[in-house]
Amino acid sequence: MLEQMTAKLDFQSNALLLRSQRQQVLASNIANADTPGYIARDFDFASALKDATGMNTAGPKQTDTRHMSLGSRDPRNPAMAYAVQTQPSEDGNSVDLDRERANFMDNAIRYESTLRFINSNVKTMLSAITGQ
Repeated sequence: MLEQMTAKLDFQSNALLLRSQRQQVLASNIANADTPGYIARDFDFASALKDATGMNTAGPKQTDTRHMSLGSRDPRNPAMAYAVQTQPSEDGNSVDLDRERANFMDNAIRYESTLRFINSNVKTMLSAITGQ
C-alpha cells in the first residue's frame, strides 16, 4: 500500500531531478553565449523522463553485452545532444539567446510546479496519516 502512495512521488522526484539538470544545461548555454566556437547543448526531457521511470519501451534494445549502447546507460544522466543552430554566426557559437532564455524560463516554471505538486502530495499524505 505504501508503494501505491509513493509511486507518484517517485515519478515527480525523477522529473524534478531531470528539470534541475536541464536548468544547469540551459544556464551553461546562456553563460557561454559569447564564447567563440561554443555549441549549445540540451536533452529531450520527455524521453529522459521515460528512461528514468522505466516507461520507455520503444527504440533499440541492447541484446548482447558486446553491442554498442545508444545514449546514456544511466537514466538519471540523460544523453546530451547539440542544439540545432538557427542563426549562423562568424565565431561558430550556436547559442540563440532568445531561445535559451525562453527554454530557461519554461523549465523554471515547470520545475516550480513539480515542486509544488510534491509539496501538496506530501501534505495530503501527512494529514491522512495524522487523521486531520
